[in-house]
Amino acid sequence: MKSPLKIAIAGASGRMGRTLIEAVIHHPETILVGAFDRPNSDQIGRDAGDFMGQKTGVLITHSVESAIQEADALIDFTQPEASLNHLQVCCQHQVKAIIGTTGFTPEAHAQIHHFSQTIGIVFAPNMAVGVNATFKLLEVAAKILSSGYDIEIIEAHHNKKVDAPSGTALKMGEVIANQLNINLNQHAVFARQGITGAREPNSIGFSTIRGGDIVGDHTVLFAGLGERIEITHKSSSRMTYAQGAIRAAQFLTNKPYGLFDMQDVLGLKQVTV
Repeated sequence: MKSPLKIAIAGASGRMGRTLIEAVIHHPETILVGAFDRPNSDQIGRDAGDFMGQKTGVLITHSVESAIQEADALIDFTQPEASLNHLQVCCQHQVKAIIGTTGFTPEAHAQIHHFSQTIGIVFAPNMAVGVNATFKLLEVAAKILSSGYDIEIIEAHHNKKVDAPSGTALKMGEVIANQLNINLNQHAVFARQGITGAREPNSIGFSTIRGGDIVGDHTVLFAGLGERIEITHKSSSRMTYAQGAIRAAQFLTNKPYGLFDMQDVLGLKQVTV
């Protein structure tokens, strides 16, 4: 019988952090060994399972080093600057990392790539298995509908989300742009107001909704003459992201270093379209 995978969680008192803790505790092949949060959190010093009425023996700390001391991997869904700091510590202690944080700059992406030369990293804007299957469906759709269809990406999230468009929406745009052989940065339209003129050919539009407690909805609309095709994914629970993150941690078990995404984890890059 193999030993359970030892996991530490960043942002332990946040909504996603708590979902990750719950997922790790209940997964038969993982064990929670560390949890940390920002120094001013009122959860510092409390058991990581208190929110669900369960004692884990793991106390939430403000120290990254302390939290990852026994860990095989860190799962991090926090903020870009914090995640980069956590990755640096992971490199120092040879702890692998699963990064679900979004909103990174191109320079930060380059830093993550640099860190991956030292440790194994799974970096993906969305860890949900269904979303990553959707990315593959979008490759097929964009290939078939490459001419005569206008493309719009609509995403909706809760009112606490700080970045827009979502990392998932941007990834959808990248997947489509790659199939169309265009540069997303040159063809993305993120805002429309006033007299905008006719739609530019090959543009990819993005619309953002923020409200309530929406976990995450994404729709890609291909609008042609006389028909519309919509590909939609809706998340009703953050647990889908947590379960995907655990699969990513398991994937890294025999990966001492390197940068991977969920398409690698799920073996979807071998699926041809």
